[in-house]
Amino acid sequence: MEMKKINAGKLRAIGYDPRERLLRVEFDDGSAIDYSGVGAEVWRRLSTSGSAWSYYRDNIEEEFTGRRGSVRPQGKSQTSQALHDLFKADDDAGA
Repeated sequence: MEMKKINAGKLRAIGYDPRERLLRVEFDDGSAIDYSGVGAEVWRRLSTSGSAWSYYRDNIEEEFTGRRGSVRPQGKSQTSQALHDLFKADDDAGA
């Protein structure tokens, strides 16, 4: 899913998968929520809104079922992040 970076209230990025009807909303604290059953018209209105935060709060947050997650850091693959985390623990122990 391609994410559109935005700076609206606590929103930092939004993305939509029309085939799955899945909306992903990423927040400034690193959390994310995936909403299922979201129609293309809701996505269009959110992504073109002059006040995306208000549109999200009024039309998405309470209207759709969401599943919380977190945003993966950009630039590192899952494998390289796992290796980094593994060896970081050893580095910290010796310090």
